[in-house]
Amino acid sequence: MSSSLTTWATLRRASGLRKLLQKSRVPCGSPTLRHYTPRRAVLYVPGSDERKITKAFGLDADCMVLDCEDGVAANKKKEARETVARVLDKGERPQGCRDLAVRINAVSTGLAEDDIRCLLGASHLPNTMLVPKVEEIKQLDWVRDQVERALGERQHRLELIVCIETALGLLNCHQVLQHASSMTHSRLQLAGLLFGSDDFTASIGARRTPEATEVLMARQQLVVLAKAYGLQAVDMVTIDLKNEELLLRQCAEGAAMGFTGKQVIHPSQIAPTQEAFAPTPAQLDRARRLVEEFHQHQRQGKGAFVFEGSMIDMPSVRQALNIVEADQAIHGKPS
Repeated sequence: MSSSLTTWATLRRASGLRKLLQKSRVPCGSPTLRHYTPRRAVLYVPGSDERKITKAFGLDADCMVLDCEDGVAANKKKEARETVARVLDKGERPQGCRDLAVRINAVSTGLAEDDIRCLLGASHLPNTMLVPKVEEIKQLDWVRDQVERALGERQHRLELIVCIETALGLLNCHQVLQHASSMTHSRLQLAGLLFGSDDFTASIGARRTPEATEVLMARQQLVVLAKAYGLQAVDMVTIDLKNEELLLRQCAEGAAMGFTGKQVIHPSQIAPTQEAFAPTPAQLDRARRLVEEFHQHQRQGKGAFVFEGSMIDMPSVRQALNIVEADQAIHGKPS
């Protein structure tokens, strides 16, 4: 059997295994993989600079965020939202982009209403909206109402990424996510949770260090909260643009912690980040073989088994299944 056919057979069996685990009420890893839009590199592009936007459209970031918030000077906010709306009107999409997103200003700034009305008034709409500095349920309710009003009769579902950037936001995150998950009749669909490390550090009065130990607990807590609600988790920015070693270390650390992607602010950060948040060929090969081996043992009525010297039980199978499905989402089904 060809490698392509073997891979497809593995994916079909993996899908069947996922359904079996769900029916059996056995936890089966990250639910986001069932409707997983890759967001390994989340690239911010200043909305006020059309030249940079045009240049960025030639890049291969999974997620491109046309930014009206922190990447824009205070006296350029109106220009930014109008520029982004004009870009959206053209109906073009970045060449390697899976998700074209916009980031509005925080609700507390008084700028978000104009952002939403202008951006969602474009003839072609973004896939996703990032809402920064979320701290309370009422802020999400306000955003939902503004989005519904701006969309009017248009049948468009907008994915929502909630940005946690303050101590209060992290403290209230569970309640916020619980509420957002219940907004089933809204055209805002909760998709992810994002950690803003610089604002968070300022909010707790911590000092930034290259090791980022001052935000370790917050990052771990954010991953747990995201995965508890079946959401993607987007890690912090590496602000030292010239330190590739630091970028690679933080990427590897974030991926190991369970983050599904990372914010980037420069084109040079895209490729290393996307590689770090994708399964390696060795990981994928092992995961596929493990899933195949599991199915063979299931047909024989066996439970736990030894695979390459390691005892394999259901948690190991679920981890392998997540790797196979993540690769499928990133690269598509084999032909």
